[in-house]
Amino acid sequence: MRTWIVAGNWKMHNTSTEAVALAKAIKDGTAALKKGEVVLAPPFTALHSVAQTIKGSSVALAAQNMFYEDKGAFTGEVSPVMLKDIGCTYVIIGHSERRKYFHEKDTDVNLKVKKALAYGLKPIMCVGETEEEREKNVTRAVVGRQVKEGLRGVENIDNLVIAYEPVWAIGTGKVATSAQAQEVHAFIRAILKENYANAAASIRILYGGSVTKDNIGELIAMEDIDGALVGGASLNADGFLGIIKNIADMK
Repeated sequence: MRTWIVAGNWKMHNTSTEAVALAKAIKDGTAALKKGEVVLAPPFTALHSVAQTIKGSSVALAAQNMFYEDKGAFTGEVSPVMLKDIGCTYVIIGHSERRKYFHEKDTDVNLKVKKALAYGLKPIMCVGETEEEREKNVTRAVVGRQVKEGLRGVENIDNLVIAYEPVWAIGTGKVATSAQAQEVHAFIRAILKENYANAAASIRILYGGSVTKDNIGELIAMEDIDGALVGGASLNADGFLGIIKNIADMK
């Protein structure tokens, strides 16, 4: 049985003070959880303060991105060494916003996944198609390429998490139907089985894209959906805790 996981991606929101207040509310609201995993991904400037806030709790810390070198003359980048040192357990890699606005390619995602795993960080590797790609019926081709290229040369995926985020659903209010989401999640798991037969069944695949406490129930009921990568709704403690509660009640 796979353990469910809910990750809150705060994106470019919250000062350190605001982040601490939100992290504390979520930490307190999840203190009684007996199962599952909650992960918070604040911006880089709030990683340290959030790490101190959730210290000693079951809430885990994630970064929203990282570079694939240990150190060097890479102005503006953050290394896996730095993330480990500050207390990160997870790192989000290949989010569609990184791909769209910062032109990250599958090769970049692959290098980052390898480096994260090498340093004991758990990558949350994001994949997903645009609205145009879905309308052209190439969802499987796009997602399949992203999964295969993102994991090219990766031998052990035990610490990997995959997040399927249809780009057309991120921040738009549109949500994939449970059937649409399950179809892609099952497709991703089938790809994993081809190359990682022994690990595929235990890899957690999350859904992301306008997730709320009102729509998560139908999604989490699907066989291959193991949790959620939450954007906007994770910026409100009550909304995020509502998502967590609904998943915990069902899983």
